[in-house]
Amino acid sequence: MKKLLFYMLLAGAVIWFAGFSAFNYHINNYKPDDKTRTDAIIALTGGKNRIAEAARLLDKGLAGKMFISGVQKDISLKEISRIQKVDMPKKGKIELENRSTNTVENAIETSEWIRKNNVKSIRLVTSNYHIPRSLEEFRSLNPQVKIIPHPVYSENVSPQWWKNGGSFYLIASEYNKFLYVYLRTRLEGN
Repeated sequence: MKKLLFYMLLAGAVIWFAGFSAFNYHINNYKPDDKTRTDAIIALTGGKNRIAEAARLLDKGLAGKMFISGVQKDISLKEISRIQKVDMPKKGKIELENRSTNTVENAIETSEWIRKNNVKSIRLVTSNYHIPRSLEEFRSLNPQVKIIPHPVYSENVSPQWWKNGGSFYLIASEYNKFLYVYLRTRLEGN
């Protein structure tokens, strides 16, 4: 019985590690689409350079409006611009959302905004390691909306996770969260 349990645990570890390796390869090899125009750009707060990248895309004319989900309460666009050291585009409409505190809530609040604004396509701007889980959450609530993932890479997160304990922990944690969301959305029938 102990041998069987050992082999089951070993097989589970091998499967997890193989999936983790595929996940790591996937998040570091996105081919960003910088040409397709969408109705809106959705920027999720929480990672370095996300808002700056979303502002650049709006300024480039890839959408007419931008929704920044998960900002701190009582913060203005002017303050975000100063803190993030980014010039916000003069053209285009930018809205801030401050109720959400995690990815699930980002998806819920953004879905409400998408419906109110009759949005049919979005560019989802978030960190590369956060894209798979974010896509699962957003697609489960917005199956009719075309979603173009737009990864933001951080110099603080090494694609060579085996050389950096912090990067390994972050990517492994995100992979586990992704697995949970993936299974949850399949069991819910999304």
